[in-house]
Amino acid sequence: MTAALELRGIVKTFGELRANDGVDLAVEWGRVHALLGENGAGKSTLMNVVYGLTTPDSGEIVFDGRPVVIHGPQDAIRLGIGMVHQHFMLIPPLTVAENIILGQEITSPPGVIDLETAGRQVSELSQRYGLEVPPRARIESLSVGVQQRVEILKALYRGARLLILDEPTAVLTPQEIKGLFEIIRNLVAEGNAVIFITHKLGEVMEVADAITVMRRGKVVDHTTPQQSTPADLARMMVGRPVLLRVEKKPAHPGDVRLEVKGLVVHDDRKQVAVDGVDLDVRSGEIVGIAGVEGNGQNELVEAISGLRPAVSGQVLIGGRDVTRRSAKSRLHSGLSVIPPDRHRQGVILELPIADNLVLEDFDQPPFARWILRNLRAVFDYAAALIKQFDIRAAGPAEPTGSLSGGNQQKVVVARELGTNPEVLVAAQPTRGVDVGSIEFIHRQIVDQRDKGLAVLLVSSELDEVLSLSDRVAVVYRGRVVAILEGEEIDRDRIGLLMAGGAAA
Repeated sequence: MTAALELRGIVKTFGELRANDGVDLAVEWGRVHALLGENGAGKSTLMNVVYGLTTPDSGEIVFDGRPVVIHGPQDAIRLGIGMVHQHFMLIPPLTVAENIILGQEITSPPGVIDLETAGRQVSELSQRYGLEVPPRARIESLSVGVQQRVEILKALYRGARLLILDEPTAVLTPQEIKGLFEIIRNLVAEGNAVIFITHKLGEVMEVADAITVMRRGKVVDHTTPQQSTPADLARMMVGRPVLLRVEKKPAHPGDVRLEVKGLVVHDDRKQVAVDGVDLDVRSGEIVGIAGVEGNGQNELVEAISGLRPAVSGQVLIGGRDVTRRSAKSRLHSGLSVIPPDRHRQGVILELPIADNLVLEDFDQPPFARWILRNLRAVFDYAAALIKQFDIRAAGPAEPTGSLSGGNQQKVVVARELGTNPEVLVAAQPTRGVDVGSIEFIHRQIVDQRDKGLAVLLVSSELDEVLSLSDRVAVVYRGRVVAILEGEEIDRDRIGLLMAGGAAA
């Protein structure tokens, strides 16, 4: 049978960086092909080549048995290649049908968009593949899981037979993930091919038919779920054995370090995002927040850290009311925050690593005296943290933007833990990083917990919440709907609560 896609000797360089170094890949029709690798392994670059977002320096692309040249996404779409990005490309005020037909509108008479026919075609397509969506609903009113279905339908509407899914489960509930896997199985049962890019090894084992592992721009192995274990895959990705589970002793909680009382917070549209939340975190414990993204987690983190005002309620750190205090004042009161978006809030990419490691204390001794900076103290401190937190860099003077995503995240973690805080708010601490960096960051958080740190963990990765947390608070529409601990922490029960269902 003719392969859906063959890549032969693909090379792509950016300056001195060889992102793809002679990559060979074959994807068959009717199969799910998982693509694994660390941050910076070259997976995204390779898929950007396939979808026409970048041009290879050399190599050959063969689609459905014939050599092709893909100059841009329009060429890829004409061939039958579709891509669903991690961050959806939808227009919120438009309806499902309008988003799907955008750029390929049905007009009758000429110049008038025929939304009735479009809605009917979308309904027929959704029924064929088990992708239930309401054609007339506006995107902004839909859950993240349904929006993802719209993205998949948009690609299928344009004739995609090879579908590239980039981190497709990052913002889905466990139930939505099961639904997505059913959709993927329906797609390949129709003879289509799916390339599945993910960091989640358990998902690969469940849904993939074939697996390709990349490291440092090269393919290091081709395998299948039957031939390999998750531990095998992690070792292939990183080049060494990786501990996939979080090893931690039972918690020994002490005094309350972070307390939230009746907190109400508005979002940017002045709508209630955090609705009367009561929560406490004690020293020596990790309290995880489980919830589908968009249920008030970001606003809660911003309100605790001082970046968003509280409408009512209180935030106390170490028993001190900091509700009306500035973000900088809170940081100097014993709070540290790993923000959810490292590029927008965590690091300044243009600055050296050394400056990013002292962003919160750059004007304080020993790093400065009056208006003079002590650059030797800054660099010595940075060199110590680089070693302690295993930041893979040439030195403190290296620009932070030149680091891989995992090492940029280590810079953020090093800065926040390096100040020996009382309370750590860790929001999406391992988002977009590879298994090796995840293992390291988890170990650092648990070690600090054992030394008495109070940790509030906010993560869209339910596995991360379940493995790290001593207690789990489930949020839905801005409210804490349950706080579970011990044997109460059950994946299916939490998944139901995250979706607004009652506890089992």
